[in-house]
Amino acid sequence: MADTASPATPVRRRILHAGSLGMTVGGLLVLVGSVLPWVITPFGSINGAAGPGLWTLSVAFLAIAGALLPYRRAAIAHSLIPGVTVALIVGWQATRLINLSASTGAWGQLMPGIGMVMATGGAVVLIRTGIRLLALR
Repeated sequence: MADTASPATPVRRRILHAGSLGMTVGGLLVLVGSVLPWVITPFGSINGAAGPGLWTLSVAFLAIAGALLPYRRAAIAHSLIPGVTVALIVGWQATRLINLSASTGAWGQLMPGIGMVMATGGAVVLIRTGIRLLALR
């Protein structure tokens, strides 16, 4: 007689987890935003890949890789670390823009570009996903 307690087929482990979609979307937002213009000036745009966009680009890959890991704790770390890092870098760049505008008296001349806005959105999505993964039990 066959034992019904042990399954005949091996148990398949899921690759994706509850935060995979949010981490993928947030990572892609940061990834695309990293290479787009971060600062718009009257003389042209300054690309994100010329400076802080390289840092955000590297942590975007960390977030996308974490979306494919089936482990909960690793997924939380791969969501919160890139999210907080990108938020700090974007905050630092926004503070620099405000400081430059105030010191030169050129209010409205230096504007954040679409890359900085997309990176900020990606950071918000990553942090929110990490907090939701922490709350799940």
